[in-house]
Amino acid sequence: MRSLSVIVPTYNEAENIGPLVERLHSALAGVDYELIIVDDSTDGTANVLADAARSTPQLRVIHRDGQRGLASAVADGIAAARGDVLCVLDADLQHPPETLPTLLEALDRTGSDLVIASRYAPGGRYETFSAARRFVSRIATTLARVLLSRARSVSDPVSGFFAFRRRVIEGKTLRPVGYKILLEVLVRGDISRVVEVPYRFEARNAGQSKLTSSQHAEYLKHLLRLAPVNPDDLRFVRFGLVGLSGILVNTVVLWLLKTRMGLYYVTAGALAIVVAITWNFLLNDTFTWRERRSRTARDMGTRYLKYWTVSGVGSLLQVGGLYIFTEAGLPYLVSNLIGIVLGVVWNFKMHSGWTWKPTEPPLRRTVYTPGSSQNAKGDADLSGAVEGPGARASS
Repeated sequence: MRSLSVIVPTYNEAENIGPLVERLHSALAGVDYELIIVDDSTDGTANVLADAARSTPQLRVIHRDGQRGLASAVADGIAAARGDVLCVLDADLQHPPETLPTLLEALDRTGSDLVIASRYAPGGRYETFSAARRFVSRIATTLARVLLSRARSVSDPVSGFFAFRRRVIEGKTLRPVGYKILLEVLVRGDISRVVEVPYRFEARNAGQSKLTSSQHAEYLKHLLRLAPVNPDDLRFVRFGLVGLSGILVNTVVLWLLKTRMGLYYVTAGALAIVVAITWNFLLNDTFTWRERRSRTARDMGTRYLKYWTVSGVGSLLQVGGLYIFTEAGLPYLVSNLIGIVLGVVWNFKMHSGWTWKPTEPPLRRTVYTPGSSQNAKGDADLSGAVEGPGARASS
């Protein structure tokens, strides 16, 4: 039977400790669990925790001197945890403890590595945020999705309520900054399958929110720190840099062939294109897709032919975009820019999935509906569920 470690960071949450411990104990009746509270408080929370520990044998308290941040508190809790499954939630009761059994059920029945309580999955909602707070939350989610490919695979990558199997982080060094520890686990962890459980984000039970402008800055710092971890997250940037270098190579070669060697400009231009595309291919093979780079001459030759095929279609898209949008009434320079974007996106997507085919399967996501008929590995259909690589939530 698997054991559970529930990790709760606290900072001046004296009024919430009693209800939290009571509701967790009730929700986890029959479950082998420990509750680890990592406390940075400066009010009377430490005394409340001492009282609670005397009547709750499952409770372990880690006191830290000075406030060091929510994410580092969770990291310390993870380091101290003994369970096979680790769960993280806030102390303010905005994450209802009664949802925990559903998270465990979803994790067990789907065979997933990570389960996320999601406000944005079908059936999830949050009714307590102001319009401004919702806007900030959406911006944070959007930024994560722009920079991190794994964040694009789930509906609520900045959720503070989630659980995962211990093996996900074994041998990993967590380096969290700020307050979004899920991104750290999602990006650095060994995860192939994620399940999401919709839930209602509740109103704060007592006390005040600890979210400050400085934490927004820490969040941005955290995103930038995570961006280089996964090769896919900076790949488009590298692809763009290679493309820019190819423009320079094309221009220099054209000038040399036309001016220095006296070739007809059409001939010089055609040869410059061949040189630039070959340059781009070699640089993409060793730089953009370096972990998938060609190992043999045959492998390189096959990819070189694929590269020309994809690039040819990309060129047709660029010319087609120029023609179609100009005929539709847009200025030709704007139409040409649209065509370039179409061509670049096509080239990148096809090179990522065909020329340099991924060696690992994409992250799979399932939205779990309690009470669904499903086998232990999650292969059967789920009522109201969405499954697949990066599946998007829908209502």
